[in-house]
Amino acid sequence: MQRMQLEFVDRVAVLKFDHPEVMNAVGGQMLRDFGAAVTEIKARGTDVRCLLLTGNGRGFCAGANLQDDDKNKGSNEAGGSLRHGYHPLMFELRGLEMPMVTAVNGAAAGVGMSFAMMGDIVCASEDAYFLQAFARIGLIPDGGATYLLPRLVGWGRAMELSLLAERLPAATAHEWGLVNRVFADTEALAAGSMELAQRLANGPRSLALIRKAYWQSWGNSYEQQLELEAQLQNEAGRSSDFREGVSAFLQKRDAAFKGE
Repeated sequence: MQRMQLEFVDRVAVLKFDHPEVMNAVGGQMLRDFGAAVTEIKARGTDVRCLLLTGNGRGFCAGANLQDDDKNKGSNEAGGSLRHGYHPLMFELRGLEMPMVTAVNGAAAGVGMSFAMMGDIVCASEDAYFLQAFARIGLIPDGGATYLLPRLVGWGRAMELSLLAERLPAATAHEWGLVNRVFADTEALAAGSMELAQRLANGPRSLALIRKAYWQSWGNSYEQQLELEAQLQNEAGRSSDFREGVSAFLQKRDAAFKGE
């Protein structure tokens, strides 16, 4: 991979945007590398139980690379590049059977903000910021931003961020519910987000089912969601992690989950 960096630390897949010369702006090669990395992560099965996504250098991801060499390849329609490039990747991230942590170091702009919001737990350094930059170049938010953002911060705030295209500092993003944890600097962010990722990676199989239940809740009626809970509870109840959890509780010891 040329534009993404992937390493495995115990049961955590650490995936980094790796084009710091352009603040990790996304081009065709980066999208292909991102997809390949997700495929590799999934191929490892239960050996990998959490994804930690962050960026190398001064930024998390500065959005689309408008000077990308691949810009003239494929569809001439902006929507076509979304359908064939970004959408399959977003669907893959949504369908991951593991928790996902995003660690925002510096700018998360444009589709970079969309990637940041895909995290089940979003971490940021104090100097990080979020930016719905699309209106600055005459486009609309994409990467699922118009779906995720109003659900995270509310309709009015989502409209304000998208229409005015103003920076949202990490501290304010935390107050608004977009960010779960804020760390003093990038070094503290790296350590703190990894600690959270390892905690999730050592959790039970049910963490993946919890993630699935919450994602599906946005499209379900109350009755449908209750039925989904019953189905997923059956699946969780058949897991060896459930048996281990009950045994550990009764024996007053820490559970040793295997993600199975």
